[in-house]
Amino acid sequence: MRRLNLVVVLILFVAVVGSALASSAKQIRVSRCRGWNAEVEQAVDGPYVYEAWIGCHSRIGFARSTNGGRTFGPAKGVPGSATRHSSGWDPSIAVSPDGTVYVAYMIDSLVPSAGGTTRVMTPAVAVSTDHGRTFSRHTTLPVPDGPPNWGDRDFIAVGPDGAVYVTWDYGPRADEIKLLCSRSGSCSFKAGDFNAVVQKSVDGGQTWSDITEISPNYPAGGVYSAPIVAEPNGTLDVLDIADPTDPSTLKVSPGGEFFTRSTDGGATWSIPVAVDPAAGKIALREWWIDGALAVDPAGTIYAAWDTQGKRDTAWLAWSTDGGATWSAPVRVRRSSGENLVEVSAAGVGDVYVAWQTLVPHKGYATYAREYVVGSGWTGRPVRASSAYGARKVWPGDTFGISTGSPGHVLLSWGSAVGGAKSLSEIWAANVSLP
Repeated sequence: MRRLNLVVVLILFVAVVGSALASSAKQIRVSRCRGWNAEVEQAVDGPYVYEAWIGCHSRIGFARSTNGGRTFGPAKGVPGSATRHSSGWDPSIAVSPDGTVYVAYMIDSLVPSAGGTTRVMTPAVAVSTDHGRTFSRHTTLPVPDGPPNWGDRDFIAVGPDGAVYVTWDYGPRADEIKLLCSRSGSCSFKAGDFNAVVQKSVDGGQTWSDITEISPNYPAGGVYSAPIVAEPNGTLDVLDIADPTDPSTLKVSPGGEFFTRSTDGGATWSIPVAVDPAAGKIALREWWIDGALAVDPAGTIYAAWDTQGKRDTAWLAWSTDGGATWSAPVRVRRSSGENLVEVSAAGVGDVYVAWQTLVPHKGYATYAREYVVGSGWTGRPVRASSAYGARKVWPGDTFGISTGSPGHVLLSWGSAVGGAKSLSEIWAANVSLP
């Protein structure tokens, strides 16, 4: 019996390792349009898979699949995502219960004011009521009157009643912002008046409320990323980066991830709870958009983020009591380079975790793995990207993730697979996990 058990164990080990090593899924190019393309977000609605990204003729690019991501139709620019003054950035995407597709993005424009014109940075939302075939309208969200403001990093969610919510980073004064920019990445912040705010539409994105503050200590909250999830009962969950801010100089210091929620449609928000400060701090040099949030059918909330010390570490934690307390963090990956991590609920107590990272001497790669609460990882990491992206070409601050058919996770990402002189493109894959 011992000999037979050993043979069975060896067979199972070879099967699992073999599946992990033969990990490259079929990599499909999504961004078939002119120019540079990066920073993709994804949403799924039955057979429809939607991708939105920065690029595609200097606008927000969009493409859809009608067959679960096996193929994608033509890429096109989202209406209203480019002006005479700037192109859109930081796209996000969500689908309502009735199938309406909402694509949000930031836009920079000039608006009339008492002194002539004022520079305004604000989210805009484009709406499609025919499963992404066309976009019938787009609107910009209102911002308070005043001097040129700062705006960045929008996220969008739709509640079970069809109400649409957009969170973003609002700063009353753009001249207070001080940036830290990477040679091959994006920019982060060393000082400024950063605040997580939310705006709401109850008429399908035609009109929007004024801003409501999510983060405390307005107007110097030190918060500049606030992904939002709407639960089936209408509760809104937000995970944000909060950095301590010096009120006199507005300099920010390394901070961490905090969770807050609203049970009244975004009118008020709970006191933020630190997800796990013992995991370490998020460095100011972190140029990618950190923090991801998902909720499974039983209401378990999953948070993923990464911290920086001597090495960069990606983490996963979960809460079964509405975010009041959190599990000890599980280490997803530790490396010398960045680990941009995202999550998507796979079932009750079950979550897909994916990350984009720099592999030494090869370049950018995107991986996925499945975690079951109480059991642990179901298998070794699976590499979704069959080709490595050039390390000196910016792939974007985010990538897309959605739950597909049982045992499958849908991923999309940006990378330049033709070397350092090539342009970044958007790729997608349907990944089978052990």
